[in-house]
Amino acid sequence: MTTGIKGLPTGSKFLVNTMSAHPFLSIIVPVYNGGNAFAVCLKAIDQSSFRDWELIVVDDGSTDNSAAIAKRIEATLLQTGGRMGPGAARNLGAQVAQADYLCFIDADCEVHPDTLANLANTLKNYPEVDAVFGSYDDKPKAPNFIAQYKNLLHHYTHQNGKEEASTFWAGCGTVKRSAFLALGGFDVRRYPRPSIEDIDLGYRIRHAGGKIHLAKQIQVKHHKAWQLNSLVKTDVFDRAIPWTKLLLSNQSNVINDLNLQTASRISIVATYGLLLFTLASFIKGEFTLLIFMSALVLMFINWDVYRFFYRKRGVTFMVRSIGMHWFYYFYSGLAFVLGILLHWQNQYQSRTVARTIRVLKRSFGLAM
Repeated sequence: MTTGIKGLPTGSKFLVNTMSAHPFLSIIVPVYNGGNAFAVCLKAIDQSSFRDWELIVVDDGSTDNSAAIAKRIEATLLQTGGRMGPGAARNLGAQVAQADYLCFIDADCEVHPDTLANLANTLKNYPEVDAVFGSYDDKPKAPNFIAQYKNLLHHYTHQNGKEEASTFWAGCGTVKRSAFLALGGFDVRRYPRPSIEDIDLGYRIRHAGGKIHLAKQIQVKHHKAWQLNSLVKTDVFDRAIPWTKLLLSNQSNVINDLNLQTASRISIVATYGLLLFTLASFIKGEFTLLIFMSALVLMFINWDVYRFFYRKRGVTFMVRSIGMHWFYYFYSGLAFVLGILLHWQNQYQSRTVARTIRVLKRSFGLAM
């Protein structure tokens, strides 16, 4: 059995402070230029009601004062020596962790006073599970509409997901250290930048026969101030496309849960139906009924989330969110198609390389 982590950065620097001999949790926070949100993140951890933990901060080549902030609260400080990505940073933290459970917290997340206590209680109540994760809360820090919409949608999705989960989330999630090391940690070769390395890890845990629990009472406040361009770029290139390629790589099946619910897939089809029928209506007016039916399908399938937006932020926010949600389905559909095409391209290139190698072997009289 593998007991180490693949792809650890070389030349990493360690600054280790005194910590308890064997804490219940090893909290690992990767950071790159974390700013004020990172300071709030560490302060909130330090003020948690649950105290049986060690704190490991992994500085991924920050050029601000993130390392100094970590030193001030006497965290164990590790430095990757350059931009390696959050997956590699978390892997590095896992190597020196003392606890049986690795708790990953993003540097722009603020735990509640009872977040770690709820996490510890969940782990004690479900000792058979290999991983536990939570969600963002319903009061995101950034006030702008895009940030409020995105974080509330994440909260709603996780709060309505299956407790017996099929994936993992590293924004606020915990993994048994033994299982994490046995699987080689996060796959930093495939995901060298922030992407779906946590989803991939969750799939590998499940494929190895492990169990993952979604604990809805475990919540953190997200500080990221999403903007429209950064949101679309992240959703398309760092989430949807690599997720599609992962699903098509025969490593996992599409499971009706979280962002892969059947309702979401139907909504993408209805969104494109709405768009195509609207364009066709400029040529012939008979498509008006089909436009109405497509919009009705979208409203019906997603009515619960729209009611959620209304309860949390009122009617104006709900109306704006409906438009944004339909736009999300539009670019998610495009990303899915792009992911399929890129997967096919990779498959074709792999077969071409394999054929070339076979030809070369025959040409030089080498054994197959």
